Amino acid sequence: MDTLSPVMLGFLGSLAAGALTAFGAVPVLFGRVPSRATRDLSLGFAAGVMLAASFFSLIIPALDAAEARLASDAAPAAIVCIAILLGMGAVAMLNERLPHEHFRTGREGPEAASLRRVWLFVFAIAIHNFPEGLAVGVGFGADGVSGGMPLALGIGLQNIPEGLAVAVALLGEGYPRLRAWGVAALTGLVEPVGGVLGAGVVALAEPLLPWGLAFAAGAMLYVISHEIIPETHRSGHQKKATFGLSIGLVLMLFLDVWLG
Repeated sequence: MDTLSPVMLGFLGSLAAGALTAFGAVPVLFGRVPSRATRDLSLGFAAGVMLAASFFSLIIPALDAAEARLASDAAPAAIVCIAILLGMGAVAMLNERLPHEHFRTGREGPEAASLRRVWLFVFAIAIHNFPEGLAVGVGFGADGVSGGMPLALGIGLQNIPEGLAVAVALLGEGYPRLRAWGVAALTGLVEPVGGVLGAGVVALAEPLLPWGLAFAAGAMLYVISHEIIPETHRSGHQKKATFGLSIGLVLMLFLDVWLG
């Protein structure tokens, strides 16, 4: 592993994390679909993992990297704050500009009548998964295996319930089991694209490291707030979702300290 380039590590790490989306969707192939309450608990777990990863694996290292390059006390914090907002704004813009459809609230973004409904769903999930791959790539590009492995593992774990949620929602829309699983698996392939981009930018331009780390964190925070948490609270399972978030957060914290 140490002989691989940061870009290759970013690709392989984000590919492995994305592949767990397909693994999470496997139960729909055998008719073992969990209840809505269990799915909300699982998505809450995913939100907790992403929340912990955003702070402990991205924002804090971004501050450390900025402080190592700048003597000012305020400048590192300002850089990280601006980059977080840029990351959130970028995903918000994608959310507005790309045609996509949410499972409960329906179509959003520009009209795209020629696109089949299944691809509108794929676009929606792609918006969510790209920042995750970006975060993994930035982690590997910044600190190699020690920086990227906790992120890849944590995001891979949260991709399992996410893949199940996508497949179950498609199943509810009338898609055959195999096709629902296939579409869920396909959404995970977006993550290596973000992984290569994140690792490449950081590896080629080291001064951009704090910007890249904080930008990836902002993108993930937007997804947590705008998509995952509202979805887990939509059906009255707030307590289970919050419990799942708590477990996901502390597990990711433990993994980050243990592996990092």
